[in-house]
Amino acid sequence: MKIVLVHYSAPPIIGGVESVMDHHARLFADHGHEVRILAGRGATMDERVQFSEAPLLDSRHPDILAVKGDLDQGKVPDRFYDLVDKIYLCLRQQVEDADCIIAHNVCSLHKNLALTAALHRWCCTEDRPRLILWHHDLAWTTPRYQPELHRGYPWDLLRQDWQSAQHVTVSRLRQRELADLLGIPLERIRVIPNGLDFLAFYKVEEQTRRLIEQLNLLACEPLFLLPVRITPRKNIELALQILSALRHHLPEAALVVTGPLGAHNPRNQQYFERLLEIRHGLALEGAAHFLAEVSPEPLPDAVIADFYRIADALLLPSREEGFGIPVLEAGLSRLPVFCADLPPLREIGGDQIYTFGLDESPAVIAARIEATLQNNPICALRRRVRREYRWEGIYEKHLAPLLEGTERS
Repeated sequence: MKIVLVHYSAPPIIGGVESVMDHHARLFADHGHEVRILAGRGATMDERVQFSEAPLLDSRHPDILAVKGDLDQGKVPDRFYDLVDKIYLCLRQQVEDADCIIAHNVCSLHKNLALTAALHRWCCTEDRPRLILWHHDLAWTTPRYQPELHRGYPWDLLRQDWQSAQHVTVSRLRQRELADLLGIPLERIRVIPNGLDFLAFYKVEEQTRRLIEQLNLLACEPLFLLPVRITPRKNIELALQILSALRHHLPEAALVVTGPLGAHNPRNQQYFERLLEIRHGLALEGAAHFLAEVSPEPLPDAVIADFYRIADALLLPSREEGFGIPVLEAGLSRLPVFCADLPPLREIGGDQIYTFGLDESPAVIAARIEATLQNNPICALRRRVRREYRWEGIYEKHLAPLLEGTERS
């Protein structure tokens, strides 16, 4: 599908809308679509996404600013109509072969009403691509903009239901505001939230990125980290049993064991093989990940630190510990710590860690972990953000269905 995204400016220009549009463009390209950004300012940021510069689309173009000065006073100068004609011809040339046009804020704000009017004129033509109007902000519902808005054309274009256009807002609030403004049912307006590129936000190492994508770890909820070598005293089998019990109520729960086999005991290989048998018996092959299976070399410290950033909690069921460095690392990483009730760990973590007895059943431990995570607002928000606001998830849940409904009018 050929998709054209339209806005006043595009990256590398800094702005919330510009950032969202950039992520949309990359997502569309990731899924095989032909994507072009049409804007007054910007540059090519991804070789798969074509950038077309059309200076009169820029809200800061001198001619646009001059006309806006008159429009803000309620006057429509003759040169406004000249600008509309020029932009209309530009739009026809740039989007003629497109299947879908997505205009961000162009029909919501009064930053370039000549562009708004030109797009509306094009919208009224018969043989045109599907038009999606993406509303981040609404001029008519924003008090600070009221002195610059007036009755009649072209300001009323910002509060009219455009013919056959699909409306999208970024929040339920904007959906309600737009429905009231246009006098249309809420059901006519899709809500598609903005998102985050988690791995870019975390600034993870390239090796970390590959592991996360290979194991699909961002889809896990919650994700437990066990950053230890594979040796019997770490009691990893209990971690597997706890995970199995957790997945009765949290089916997406997962565990990552980061360390290699312990270096000083040849029996560690036998222990690892037993852990793999336990994992198979508990049907945890897709949920309990030993990085020693996918990374033959020990992981660098930077990669281990990345896993602290993406994990939801530290799980440390060791039978014995002399100190407990992972508890310190979890503290700095703001991770809740669930660990065996061992004196060195209590000494480090005090009342700020959650302990369990090694004589307790995995089901009892799992129930306590689940309750703790659900009652912790920081943990709950973290899981919600990862579940609902990851860009790839937004594409699958919202953007792909939106495009599937895109047909030529």
